[in-house]
Amino acid sequence: MPNTITVKAPAKINLTLDVTGVRDDGYHILSMIMQTIDLYDELTIQETGTTDIALTMSPELPEKIAIKDNLVYKAAALMRDTYRLAGGFNIHLKKNIPAAAGLAGGSADCAATLLGINELFKLHLDKEELCKIGVKLGADVPFCIHRGTMLAEGIGEVLTPLPALSPVWTVLIKPDLSVSTAEVYDELNLHHIYYHPDTKRTIRAIKNRDIVSLGQNLSNVLETITIEQYPILAKLKEFLLQNGALGSLMSGSGPAIYGLFSDERLAKIAAKTAENNFKACQVFLCRTVVPK
Repeated sequence: MPNTITVKAPAKINLTLDVTGVRDDGYHILSMIMQTIDLYDELTIQETGTTDIALTMSPELPEKIAIKDNLVYKAAALMRDTYRLAGGFNIHLKKNIPAAAGLAGGSADCAATLLGINELFKLHLDKEELCKIGVKLGADVPFCIHRGTMLAEGIGEVLTPLPALSPVWTVLIKPDLSVSTAEVYDELNLHHIYYHPDTKRTIRAIKNRDIVSLGQNLSNVLETITIEQYPILAKLKEFLLQNGALGSLMSGSGPAIYGLFSDERLAKIAAKTAENNFKACQVFLCRTVVPK
């Protein structure tokens, strides 16, 4: 029986997202706090006797791209070529994280591929070594390798671990639309940002396990672009706040909106009500998680 491994790829949410400048190469300089949640894709990686890489997924992505352009394929090929692995792979990706939602689903899948191949072939690479490979594929990949609660700076690849956020109930709503991260950043005018996240206060709330203060300090400057283009997102935020959320925010460049809840019962009622009120949206009941 060929060697096989199954790896979970968890989504992330932004607790804060600030843009502080633009580099000479056009990349935006970020300061953001990212948090893993227990919404997972699942990758099954099987070693084969050939050097070929086969990738299947279910369900298919709404916007189909060439297999060789998929981050999972790119990560597998980079590992195979970098470490001159004798075999290729059959990879099946079970998608649960909505695509193009601001939840780093593609980066999470990429990171899980690196972690899975590292374990499958017993390469014994530590996470820092994997991050050096992952950042070549995407700025969010290093965070998705480490997971947990982290301050991300630079273009997102400079990581500072924060105290693990204890499990917090999270209701996540993904409307039936996709957002281009590149287009959102292209629209962003730094001179028109009049409010920036209070990152220090948010970190203090995390350290003090003060979920109320954390909810009050959720902030994302990209909301100024995405919510203006898609007013439904403002309605979703208001719905969550009216139904018991301590705070509500758009994750990444959107369009996924989430609310943090201190009470499991309230979170479950809010999720059920959202399913009834917003039938065109996907609704997920999640919790923030501490990586194993």
